[in-house]
Amino acid sequence: MDHGGSNPETRQGIPLNRARSLGSSFRRSSFNSSCDQPPLTDHDAESESVSEAGDIGDRALYSNRFSDSERFSLSLDRALENGAIAPIPENAFVQSYGFRGRESATVNTPASLVPPQAEEIVSTLANCPIDHSEDTKQESKRKFSRLLEYVTCLVHLAVFGILGVLTRYGLQKLFGPENANVTSNETILYPDLPSNMVGSFLMGWWGVVFKGDISGISDYLSIGLTTGYLGSLTTFSGWNQKMLDLSVDGRWLFAILGFLIGLFLVAYSIIFGIETAKGFRWIMKRKNITCSWCLKVDSYERDLAAMVGFSLMLILLWSLSGSLLERDFSSEAAELWVGCLVGPVGVWARWFLARLNGRGVGRKGRWKWVPIGTLMANVLAACVMAALATVKKAVKTEKVETVASGVQLGLLGCLSTVSTFIAEFNAMRLSDQPWRAYAYAALTMAISFALGVLIYSIPVWTQGFNE
Repeated sequence: MDHGGSNPETRQGIPLNRARSLGSSFRRSSFNSSCDQPPLTDHDAESESVSEAGDIGDRALYSNRFSDSERFSLSLDRALENGAIAPIPENAFVQSYGFRGRESATVNTPASLVPPQAEEIVSTLANCPIDHSEDTKQESKRKFSRLLEYVTCLVHLAVFGILGVLTRYGLQKLFGPENANVTSNETILYPDLPSNMVGSFLMGWWGVVFKGDISGISDYLSIGLTTGYLGSLTTFSGWNQKMLDLSVDGRWLFAILGFLIGLFLVAYSIIFGIETAKGFRWIMKRKNITCSWCLKVDSYERDLAAMVGFSLMLILLWSLSGSLLERDFSSEAAELWVGCLVGPVGVWARWFLARLNGRGVGRKGRWKWVPIGTLMANVLAACVMAALATVKKAVKTEKVETVASGVQLGLLGCLSTVSTFIAEFNAMRLSDQPWRAYAYAALTMAISFALGVLIYSIPVWTQGFNE
């Protein structure tokens, strides 16, 4: 380390990301002080953090009001980010329990429960000129009731989810046999591979590097872009089903390679996205380009206007899809309109399941490093996708084919996700225990494929549906 440099991160004594982790740990410690459950170590805190790297569902919503301890937490985070507290000892980490800073914790922390290192930080913070104007803006921003917050978020997710379905369908056609002839159902380059790679690349931009900047404009926009658009643009269930189709035809090697090469491509897509986004941010800093010109949704009126605007967009998209479906149900594009109608339901279900990420399994919260919500969404979507594929094989009618394909494209394509999955994979890969990334990927793929064989492959083989 260069001790003579002017880098604020160097002067702090520990990397800035570890300082931020300290702030989050202090918040969790504040909540844990009123609970009877034992505090967790920094190792457990990291396990929770990597599990929540992709999405935490409705836990990401801001609560309507802040307690005194939460205002202190916000101030502490900003002081840490701005280098107001320095130096921080290498071992100055507060014990934590697995709760996020955005969750409402209306409890006060007794001074006796604060570790000595934390007391030093509190003492230092008291003497630092911290600007509370941002806290005031944050509080004025949250005048929505809890119900209205949920409705606004669901509307954003629905609109961006439909846009994700449209983009995925367009990429399927663009790279498919009809045009570029890059992907097909007969090779390891499955039809949804381009959309999974594009969504993973954009996740590096919008879900990692610039996520804070987007949240500064609108929290609902950030959730809509990452969970809604990118989660619906990418699909794990479609990927799993194409590998099942290859195995049914006896191409087991192709199926295995399809999983391995597919994982390699999406993993490097998010890495490429993160690196290019960092390069773009560096250029912005060199050119002194800021986002001050962006219209921030930071008041009740702007929140309400955004909700009304997105609600009208949702009604328009649903009406257009319904009218086009009714006009020509037998067309090839009919499955697209069915997908647009049912796609938001898949997005909403995945968003609610994502709140389980970081919570672990059982009452004691074991396996916190496994994103249970994302795992459940991907496995569930893969199983239902396989069941519908079996129905299509057994009942070969035009109506069943259209409706089943539309549900697969929309509902199940939006319920499963690769962008969130790969963001979690990448966070685990960069953690102190990178083996977890490959264990998580293997667990997701193995369970989904094994259940798919039971639901789809065995009936096809035994009933002779392929004949």
